[in-house]
Amino acid sequence: MSTQLATLPHRHVLTLPTEPASVRIARQTAEQALIEWGIGLRHPTVDPALLILAELVTNSVRHAAVLSPTVTVIYAAGPDCLAFAVHDRHPYQPPVYGTATGTGTSGLATVMELTLGLGGTAVVRGDADGGGKSIWITLPL
Repeated sequence: MSTQLATLPHRHVLTLPTEPASVRIARQTAEQALIEWGIGLRHPTVDPALLILAELVTNSVRHAAVLSPTVTVIYAAGPDCLAFAVHDRHPYQPPVYGTATGTGTSGLATVMELTLGLGGTAVVRGDADGGGKSIWITLPL
């Protein structure tokens, strides 16, 4: 993956209420964007990417809604890279490269297993004011 995130030619931003129906909408929006960007839904990276996205939005709905009335999904792609971020305004920044401890982190462990299995990366970026974070996933195409 030689492409830097800032240079990805395709981008889409979606802000939704932090509620369960938003998981489906985020996934459907990803499918629509991928088609518009010429990335076929049968590409081997797409199904795991959609699962990762759904899990991250679900985590925001389950754990951040009390402090974050909205969740924002940023979708981006280039010729050799698919990236997306899920942002909420809850200050907790989960360790993405830790192990599942039975404290509700198994979903994130699944995200990491899929991401690393595809040769991708995951990064948690805190907001400048410390009041929220984005989890960025980057996957090779």
